[in-house]
This record gives sequence, C-alpha cells and structure tokens, in this order.
Amino acid sequence: MILVFAGVATVFLAMTLVTLWHLRWVRRLPPLDEPPHGSPPSERPIRCSVVIAARDEEARIEQTLRRLLAQRGVDLEIIVVDDRSKDRTGEILRGLAQEDSRIRVKRVEGLPEGWLGKCHACHVGASAATGDWILFTDADCWLKPDVVARAVRLAERDAIDHVALASGVSSANSGLRASHLLFLMATADWFSGTNRDSGKRHLGFGAFNLVRAAAYRECGGYEALRLTVLDDVKLGLLLKRAGRRTRAFMGGDDVEAHWGTSAFSIVKIMEKNYFAAVEYRTWIVVAGTISMAAFSAVFILGLLSGTTAGLAAALSPLSSILPGVVVARRLRWSAFNALLIPLLIPVFNYALVNSAFVTLRHGGIRWRETFYPIEELRAGGVK
Repeated sequence: MILVFAGVATVFLAMTLVTLWHLRWVRRLPPLDEPPHGSPPSERPIRCSVVIAARDEEARIEQTLRRLLAQRGVDLEIIVVDDRSKDRTGEILRGLAQEDSRIRVKRVEGLPEGWLGKCHACHVGASAATGDWILFTDADCWLKPDVVARAVRLAERDAIDHVALASGVSSANSGLRASHLLFLMATADWFSGTNRDSGKRHLGFGAFNLVRAAAYRECGGYEALRLTVLDDVKLGLLLKRAGRRTRAFMGGDDVEAHWGTSAFSIVKIMEKNYFAAVEYRTWIVVAGTISMAAFSAVFILGLLSGTTAGLAAALSPLSSILPGVVVARRLRWSAFNALLIPLLIPVFNYALVNSAFVTLRHGGIRWRETFYPIEELRAGGVK
C-alpha cells in the first residue's frame, strides 16, 4: 500500500508540474500596440465580418450587438443569422439593423438535411461575408471595444491565420470561476501545443474564432463541419490540416459569456459537448470513471492509514491549486477561486459520465429542438 500511496502522490505531483510547464503558453491577448508619437496615420482599418448564429437570444442579443458596434480600429460588418427564432430575437435584430447599416440580418426558416443548426447558420453567415477576416462569435458573448482590433493586428503582425479566445465568465461566483480555472488547466497542453505550432494540437472557441477569410474558404469551412458538434474546436483542426497557424488566448474580461450561475450548471451546459469531445468513445468514459473511483478509494484509505505516504496521497490533489493560482492571477481574479479546484475534479468527471449516459440513453442529442442520432454524428463529424 505504501507503493500505491507513493504512486498516486507522484501522479498528481507530475500532473501539476506538467500543467505549470504548459501554462507558460497560456496567456491573455496582448494589448494593442500604439503607433509612435508623430507617426503618419495608419492605412485604412482592415475589414472584418462578424458572423453570429442566433436562436431565441432575446435576453442578450441587443447588448451583444451594441458592444460589437462599439469596436474600434476595424471596419466591421455584422451578419446575424436568425436561426428559426420563436421569441423576439428577429424583431430586435430588425430594429438594430435599421439603426445601423453595418448590421445585416439573414433569416433561416428551415434546416436542410445533414446539418446541425448552428453549423448551417454559421455557413449561411460566412457565405455572405465580404471582409478580409471573419469572426465567429456567440450571440451571448460580450466583447471589449478593442479586442477585435487587437486580435487582427496580432495576426497580421505575426502572419497568423486564426486567433481563438476562450470565453471568460461574466459571473463573480467563486464556484463558476473555479470551474473556468480548471477548464483552462485541463486544456493547457492544447494551448501550449497550438501556440508552439507543435504536433497535432489545435484549438478553437465559439466565443471568439477569428479566421482569415481566405484560409477559412481554403480549409472547407462550415461546409466541412456540417455535422460536427464541437464545430469551434474542429475549425481549428481544419485550419491545422491546411497548414494554417493558430494562436489561442484566455479571453478573460475581453470576451465574457453567460456560463450559467454555478459550478454545477456546467454539468447541464456540457451535456451535449463533453461526450462529443472524446468523439463518442465509450471506453474513454468507462476508463475515466474507473480511474476516478480508484483514486477516490486511495484518498480515503490514505487518510485512514495513519502513514506519511497515505497522507501524502490523500492530500496530493491539493497540488492542483498551484496552477489554478497562476491562471487566476493572469485573469486578475482572487487566488481564493483556485482553492475550490480539487473539489471540482469529481464534478468534471461526473459531467463527462452524465453527457455519455444522456447521449447513449437517447441514442443521440437534441439540440435546438432537432434530434441527431449518434450514428449520424459519428459518421458525419470531423475527426
């Protein structure tokens, strides 16, 4: 048992050290470079087309668009695809379009066969885009006034074709913030590999996927993603395969989304996504569940053993607090939020199990009132 205890403690310590190493490449989007004093005016602002798929978004869509209209340093057109909304979304969009000619509204009345609703709406919007860059963002995401210009400038300066920002959280709830810290830690190796152009690592985020229009069309865009649940991440994969470069950043307060009200709301939010993230492979869910149960048993036995090795094993999950503090400081949050991370590790595991159970029980997912069989998603999704 001493060897088992030592092994478990070593595993968690190694995970912490590896995460800390990868966090060197998990950063915020840099500030906008100011031109030297007395320099001549810059060239005309680069044109960027913002594409939003909106369905029943009356609660936040107006504020989302007003914040987009306030963007500085870019020439924007905003294409909002009203995807069969039944609430006041369409009415709000038409009113805003009359106020500002930069807003164009397209209405989808029916979903073609072989498409996910959001993917089809993004395809419709991107097909109408005229900008040098296309920004895909969610209808409930609020952007700071300079974030689009900062992302475009960085991409142009560093010859990048895709800039992805993970959404921050608008709530100050400590549990929800701790969940976000844990998510960023869990994906640190993907950030690291993507930002170092290493291996097959790729990233994309629905809150902020800025892609060079030529690169988007070259890789196949949403036409290739028509049945892909994790369309935002897989857009990054398509670009990677096309030889295009991505840079990924923490969004923080630059890109804020409404992610529920508590840590446990993540379980419901991730119900359709989490099983898709492991490409509907049941064995991964089973292996993860068994591993979590085994570790939990070791933690309990370690506390009861009365040995130094047992206590080290029982307390080893607390090492995850350290990388959480690093991420919290970069987000300018209180380090207190990181203290909850060890308690949330089982919650994330349960979210995966719940996602798999619900998907397998129903034989697929129901998304925006349309049912998609799991066989169709497995066959049609990008891998």
